[in-house]
Amino acid sequence: MMEKKEYIIYKLSDDMKNCIKFDRNLFKQLDVKRGLRNEDGTGVLVGLTNVGNVVGYERNADGSLTPIEGKLYYRGYEIADLVHAILAEKRFGFEEIAFLLLSGRLPDREELQSFRSLITDNMPLDPKTILNIIELEGTNIMNILARSVLELYTFDHTPDDTSRDNLMRQSVELISKFPTIIAYAYNMLRHKTLGRSLHIRHSQENLSIAENFLYMLKRNYTELEARTLDLLLILHAEHGGGNNSTFTVRVTSSTGTDTYSSIAAGIGSLKGPLHGGANIKCDDMVHHLKDIIADWENEDEIRTYLRRMLAGEVYDKRGLIYGIGHAVYTLSDPRAVLLKELARDLAREKRRDREFEFMERLERCAIETVYEVKGRKKTLCANVDFYSGFVYELIGLPREIYTPLFAMARIVGWCAHRNEELNFEGKRIIRPAYRSVSEECPYVPIDQR
Repeated sequence: MMEKKEYIIYKLSDDMKNCIKFDRNLFKQLDVKRGLRNEDGTGVLVGLTNVGNVVGYERNADGSLTPIEGKLYYRGYEIADLVHAILAEKRFGFEEIAFLLLSGRLPDREELQSFRSLITDNMPLDPKTILNIIELEGTNIMNILARSVLELYTFDHTPDDTSRDNLMRQSVELISKFPTIIAYAYNMLRHKTLGRSLHIRHSQENLSIAENFLYMLKRNYTELEARTLDLLLILHAEHGGGNNSTFTVRVTSSTGTDTYSSIAAGIGSLKGPLHGGANIKCDDMVHHLKDIIADWENEDEIRTYLRRMLAGEVYDKRGLIYGIGHAVYTLSDPRAVLLKELARDLAREKRRDREFEFMERLERCAIETVYEVKGRKKTLCANVDFYSGFVYELIGLPREIYTPLFAMARIVGWCAHRNEELNFEGKRIIRPAYRSVSEECPYVPIDQR
């Protein structure tokens, strides 16, 4: 027999089911932009920014869209130009990108060195924070990261000060501390769940953020592993003001709340499987396909199984191929293009060329199969999640930190957008509207219900 508490929960849930039914035609009739999207799938303009720009199409005079090769800009600089310059000079570039996004300009050599030193100086955690990470229960590192960020509020002498100088100080400290929190949280998780030795390694003075993270996480790493991680951090650092987690940070910042509350909200958004957590969904799918497809070179076998996936017959039966398609990009996702360049080299170093070739084949077959089954209503490309899980695996990173690594990079963009939101002249609290479609009801006394 159902207990009273369980019965009440069941009844509330059943009632909720009845009150969230809407006539889908109302959205069009009332011109409601579901998901803040226009009819053509583009985002509704809700603000202005100088931080980043995501370009995936050109709008024609008649309002139609023309697909183009994707471009991503950081403060006006195209990401491909920044990445190729850093790779050509064989140096680590995430700190330089952080400086650019925070300040709006590229640093000179002396400024970059000072900024690197400032990052390294701020990487250590307060002993109490370390102890709390050790004591925290739970297996989701995104939740541990969010709780740790909220805890940093208590160690800040001016946590609620939203002056420009204080916001910049908080930004630098958060960028510095995210790698340490994530590395320590994983080592603690590994200790508790696998019975492995607990290692708390301190950051090293002359290492980049990517190198320090790998050192704190697993100590041994190759130069190519560190450079590939550095590239991943650069590619995930910023993606315009409209992505869900950055918009969450801007919405909460517009209320005037403290930095730590706003960033914790961004972490909660990024955790979702439709946002940052998508890299796990894609990685799970790729592993499934590697297991289920007998001949990785047989395109007929690959396409046949992909058709069954799209029909909802196999895998998770949701009719989706993860890692294919993007809300803005059409012909290509520049992040996926750049990541693929280093993934090829890393796969060769790890002697996993055959898997990389399978990924390339899968990417092409997936796009062609979706067109075959669903038509060409939307131009598709592989997004950054398609290759990121494979690259993390090649580096030797555990899947528990795939999404936290996204946060470790995106904290830069979050802080840049928060600082812009709070320093914009004529700023207003972000307050969109929802159209109520409920009927007015006369009150019924409790004895007459």
